[in-house]
Amino acid sequence: MEEEDHYLCPQDKIIPFKKVFLDHRTKTKKKEYRDSSLLCKDCPLKSSCLGKTKEKRITVTYYREEYERNNARVYSRLGSRMKKMRQSRVEPVFGTLTQYLGMGKVNVRGIQGANKCMHMSATAYNLKKLLKYITDFSKSGAAMVGHSFNSIIGLLRLKINRYKPV
Repeated sequence: MEEEDHYLCPQDKIIPFKKVFLDHRTKTKKKEYRDSSLLCKDCPLKSSCLGKTKEKRITVTYYREEYERNNARVYSRLGSRMKKMRQSRVEPVFGTLTQYLGMGKVNVRGIQGANKCMHMSATAYNLKKLLKYITDFSKSGAAMVGHSFNSIIGLLRLKINRYKPV
């Protein structure tokens, strides 16, 4: 037997599905359910449910099942742990990139261009952290510049050698 699409009101009454439409304000697909005074004639919440109207229109997103499935996954035990890890490791980096390093908008076309842009931003972020770490060890400005330059050259050689064909 096929399960028919419906909406349950707070009193567990079945409100039938009417149509799928495109909401022009938000440009999203929505499902519409219509509740009539005939369905709610013996409902104790009739005055608060329908009010003075003869019919009530209830709209929900077309992708409701996907939202519910995603929420169940995110709020599970594993999902909560992964969210905490992501908030402590990844999101501060994106916050720094967008707020301080000018990555609020990627001004290139295509996925490959955006990928290059993200790699350059990540490299700048890592160099910034490296320079912050290196400056703690050096006393003079000249030593700091020389040490930083040698460290950066060494990292670039390591990165280049990693991608050389064998």
